[in-house]
Amino acid sequence: MAKKKTSQKDFLAGELQSLIPELDEEGLAFLVEQGRIHLYNMQVTELNKAAQEANDASRRMQVITGRAGNNSSGKTAKAGDAFRIEGTKSGSSYYLFYNNSNIMFSRSEMIELVQISKGPGTVQETCERIYNWFVRERKDIFALVPFSDIYDEKLKIIVRLIKKNFSLKP
Repeated sequence: MAKKKTSQKDFLAGELQSLIPELDEEGLAFLVEQGRIHLYNMQVTELNKAAQEANDASRRMQVITGRAGNNSSGKTAKAGDAFRIEGTKSGSSYYLFYNNSNIMFSRSEMIELVQISKGPGTVQETCERIYNWFVRERKDIFALVPFSDIYDEKLKIIVRLIKKNFSLKP
């Protein structure tokens, strides 16, 4: 199967190569941008997979040691908590947990989300800005959290959670 996948990749690469002479500068720039976005999304998927595997291993270890129910911050998770955000010790990344799954955000991404959440406007306007940011920057969140639209209650919960737990330094 690896040979078939490689031959498919070679075929597609050859087809793309044959199109290059016919494309204008704008078309090439678009393809380069899309390629970079796809590579970034692949990295995010791998990081989320690794984080999930680490989380699963941690939970298995908690069960083995009899410490199940405690998260890494030492706070006991409540049964009704569908969302929570935890930062790594280094502060370089943050995990948004939703129903026993999670997605990682970099420090800079979390800063953007805090800025949007703390920005002017109504809660609904803030939810719309957060939703649009997810669409533009992190479409992979929709695989974790099934938002129906900009009015989804889950967006309000995320905005409230961010506002409650984060502040902007002047």
